[in-house]
Amino acid sequence: MDRKKLALLGGAMVVAMATALAARSMFAGAAAPQAIAIEAPVPAGPKVLVARRGLPVGTIISADAVSYQPWPSELVQDAYFVDGEASIDKLLGTVVRYPITAGEPVTQGSLVKPGDRGFLAAALGAGMRAVTVDVSARTGVAGFVFPGDRVDIILTQSVTGEGQPLRATETIMRNVRVLATDQSAESTTEEGKTLVQTFRTVTLEVTPRMAEKIAVSEQIGTLSLSLRSIADSQGELDQALAAGEIDLPPGATPAQEEQLLRAALARPMDVRGSFVTGGDVSRFQRSTMPRTDSAVATPAPSQPAANVVAVPAGPAVRVTRGQQSSLVPVAR
Repeated sequence: MDRKKLALLGGAMVVAMATALAARSMFAGAAAPQAIAIEAPVPAGPKVLVARRGLPVGTIISADAVSYQPWPSELVQDAYFVDGEASIDKLLGTVVRYPITAGEPVTQGSLVKPGDRGFLAAALGAGMRAVTVDVSARTGVAGFVFPGDRVDIILTQSVTGEGQPLRATETIMRNVRVLATDQSAESTTEEGKTLVQTFRTVTLEVTPRMAEKIAVSEQIGTLSLSLRSIADSQGELDQALAAGEIDLPPGATPAQEEQLLRAALARPMDVRGSFVTGGDVSRFQRSTMPRTDSAVATPAPSQPAANVVAVPAGPAVRVTRGQQSSLVPVAR
């Protein structure tokens, strides 16, 4: 190789080494890059009322079901509830007439207000019935039951018989939804606070079979309401899932599973629950069914002497002549 080419090769190597050293010193002295968070631009336009979760037909609107969200001006329609023009407080207690998905704007036609025609029919689920029960301050949890709450129904009765009657109380239905109190499906508020008021009637959502049982129970004894905790429904749902009472199809999407579980939480239970008798409370009360007159064994009325048939003491044969039959003793 000639000297010219060697000189060029050596010069190239020197330039490459110098470039590498310069780059190394430059990156070593530079500060680490920092990420800068850029706020997403807020869409210009008014705020419209949207559903915070899926709202099926019959859902009673509560404060945690809807909220205002910015919406593009060109997509706002006259049927939307716009912030500043509509108040959420005035929409509480209304019922969803058509299903609304999560994040979808709530339209005025999708809600029906108390007092409007078809309000109660819209609040009822498919196949359900509305039945009204008379209550008092004692049997109605002192007014602390509001539309949308879940209650258990307790029957208290006194069974009469010979001696002391049997006093008993039993839970006949569980997880029943309250539709209205005293013909009002919305809670009374004052300065943003819910007022507790006593009421005389409560309208419940039940199945047709449960409606028949409630009608009979009111004739048997006194019905009382027992307010349920929200955690109770979740606990019973876990038990139903563990027992296999709720069939979740394989390959179901999370939305389908949520819909099935929400329907399971909303179903009333027509089952016999626990019971308490007077003997469980006081030793001076009965704990078993009192004996009634019909249960007392009474001797059969004596037959007329003409119809009494003498039975021979020894062996005998029955001899029938025409329509008459008699026993004839036989000599041994």
